[in-house]
Amino acid sequence: MKERRRLDEAVTGYKTLEQDLADTIELIELAELEDDEEVLGEAEASLRALQANAARRRLESMLSGEADQLDSYLEIHAGAGGTESQDWASMLVRMYSRWAEARGYKVTLIEESGGEEAGIKSATLQIAGENAYGWLKTESGVHRLVRISPFDSSARRHTSFASVGAFPVIDDSIEIEIEDKDLRIDTYRASGAGGQHVNRTDSAVRITHIPTNIVVQCQNDRSQHKNRATAMGMLKARLYERELQLREEKAAAMRGAQTDIGWGHQIRSYVLHPYQMVKDLRTSVETSNTQGVLDGALDDFMAAALAQRVGEDNEAEDGAS
Repeated sequence: MKERRRLDEAVTGYKTLEQDLADTIELIELAELEDDEEVLGEAEASLRALQANAARRRLESMLSGEADQLDSYLEIHAGAGGTESQDWASMLVRMYSRWAEARGYKVTLIEESGGEEAGIKSATLQIAGENAYGWLKTESGVHRLVRISPFDSSARRHTSFASVGAFPVIDDSIEIEIEDKDLRIDTYRASGAGGQHVNRTDSAVRITHIPTNIVVQCQNDRSQHKNRATAMGMLKARLYERELQLREEKAAAMRGAQTDIGWGHQIRSYVLHPYQMVKDLRTSVETSNTQGVLDGALDDFMAAALAQRVGEDNEAEDGAS
């Protein structure tokens, strides 16, 4: 029923847009015949609104991948560089949380490992909302920051790296088989907020999937059983996303190109000194509004990356046919 409702809204929206366009064109023609400037101005404003609506629906039509409508896990890991990179990782957590909240998505902190002096070593967020994974999948990769370090007494410029990975939160309709013999499950004491309980019980859970060496961990609940269930869900999501990436790699091989999506690829640079610029290295989209981006203004970057990705997938399908 959820899928039916989504498709019904898409078809109805298209038909409404088509009818509104026809009505507006007819209104413009009548206004020109009668030389009515006021009506002509209203019709032109309506046409601009229709253009914006069409652009929004075009973006929504790109979110038609197998898992695009699902919620998303978002993992952020600091790169080499100690405190500087750990602070950058915490800035990314804030940036994506702001982006999600602006879209009305729910953000839940699943796991966080704090840095020695500032920032974080890693964090996992669960972002719940329509098409959350469809948007966030374009953000997987390495993000680079250039700035004057607030931790350097000599005020020197530093370059920091952090990696981002998005994984769909799968539902019960998607079956992922995991054998017990392939798992190593460890418990440990959670860190961070939580009162005395945090320091007294081994409630945090870490699960390692031995065949793939995928590691997930959860510490957001006081119950070890709940943390284990959440971690198993994250593991299933990682395995499912891994399968989706393997399919993309096959498609990339068919079109004779390397895909830029995945770990180990620098996808975006955030330069705060000596000039202000954020530039996506895949699509060349850039802006000087660095503070806006760090406050969550990511839609233009995501839309361009998604359009590029959909275009490459269509090329692969044409080549296969």
